Amino acid sequence: MNTQLLPATPAASSSGRPELSPPSAKRPAPGWFARQYRQRMLRTDLLTVIAWVSVAAAIALWLADGGAAQITSPAPLFTAAGIVAGLAGMDLVLLMLLLAARIPFIDRTIGHDRALEFHGKLGKPSLYLLLAHGLLIAVGYGMAEGLDPVTESVNLWAQVPDMWLAFVSMALFIAVVVTSLVAVRRRFPYEFWYVVHLLTYAAVATSLPHQFSVGGLFAAGTWQRWYWLAICIYTGTALVYFRVLEPVLASARHQLSVARVEAVAPGVVNIVMKGRKLEQLAGTGGRFFIWRFLAPGMWWHPHPFSLSAEPVFNGPEGQGTLRVTVRNLGDGSAQLLRLRKGTKVALEGPYGLLSTAARTRNKVVMIGAGIGITPLRALLETTPFAPGEATVLLRGHTDQELYLGSEILDLCQARGVRLFHLTGPRAHGHSTWLPEEAVRNGFSLTSYVPGIADADVYVCGPAAWAANVIADAGKAGVTEEQIHHERFDW
Repeated sequence: MNTQLLPATPAASSSGRPELSPPSAKRPAPGWFARQYRQRMLRTDLLTVIAWVSVAAAIALWLADGGAAQITSPAPLFTAAGIVAGLAGMDLVLLMLLLAARIPFIDRTIGHDRALEFHGKLGKPSLYLLLAHGLLIAVGYGMAEGLDPVTESVNLWAQVPDMWLAFVSMALFIAVVVTSLVAVRRRFPYEFWYVVHLLTYAAVATSLPHQFSVGGLFAAGTWQRWYWLAICIYTGTALVYFRVLEPVLASARHQLSVARVEAVAPGVVNIVMKGRKLEQLAGTGGRFFIWRFLAPGMWWHPHPFSLSAEPVFNGPEGQGTLRVTVRNLGDGSAQLLRLRKGTKVALEGPYGLLSTAARTRNKVVMIGAGIGITPLRALLETTPFAPGEATVLLRGHTDQELYLGSEILDLCQARGVRLFHLTGPRAHGHSTWLPEEAVRNGFSLTSYVPGIADADVYVCGPAAWAANVIADAGKAGVTEEQIHHERFDW
């Protein structure tokens, strides 16, 4: 069924609830979104330049040390190539760690999911460079001493200080990259892959000693040594602060605990948490947090959930409640449906760009399916637009799957949003996100939003379904920078 519930003009709430139009949702000055987008693209360009410059700087360390002048025969040539490959490969590893460190500047510029996407893409090149580093060094040193690469590798392991740690590091890097392959990851639970992935830190730690104790490039007193130490220390500090210390501080600051668990639909609940200083978490509609519910058997399991509503304040110092909406999608989320009142909660975030920070246009379209509807409910509450500038499309097999639908209806009525409910079975044999009835009647995305090419489009739902929505939006003239979709397969 394709139902337009509301026209694009404000209407009084039929539920008797107060009109919802928070101050944060007021439309900004003309051109503000365009300026915001240009600034974000400038930051993106800056990050790109920094990444490339860092690789060039790593190679320049060797050139500045007179490395090229030492190439007088094949043996030094292989050795030089190995050193350059090692420098470039290690620099890429440090870039990978920074992309995964959840640094706010990076997250607010390219988003958490894109940062991890780039992180993953650097895995194979860095491994290939490090493998080339080991092989070329063994060949170069072996040629100089009249030994084959295998014998030279054994000699390096046994006779050169800290070199055995480099071999251990290489084995760990290989294990991390192999377990990161999609085909391999699907064979193991997320928790196994996550623990193995932590070996990256051990791989980096074991790779460092030989870099400073073998060869003269990073000899004591050289500027190359201080530069390399500086970028290693900065990377380690960023990881410790943003991955460990900041989440601990945030959890202590907000002192969250479960206030109640409310049934929304079969297998779906609202988890309402109470805490303090919640004003610091307001205005983050659409962005997600990583939650850890500190109950036996659950504390170690991270859950990436977005808020499904803005925090509600009911006391001094930002005391109040906030809420996430959870669906039973497996063992981990099934446990959350049985959370007890008073369970302590740790949090990290917010993360991602599924928020007003990604806006480029005044008009906005929100398209959600299933539990993906709930982050859009919070975004609808906070993102600025004038009456008539927003459209919401909710997709589900039945009305029951339009989670928080009544709350969204109230918000749409208060803010002058056109709202569609798209329910019914999926059209078989078609790569579409629309229900069978809509396909049969020849409907498309532009049937619901004729002017979508001039709007920001937020998509939240199952990955395959969202891919079909994004493809249709592209066909309708929506550019890549106007489409906002957060992927949680981290």
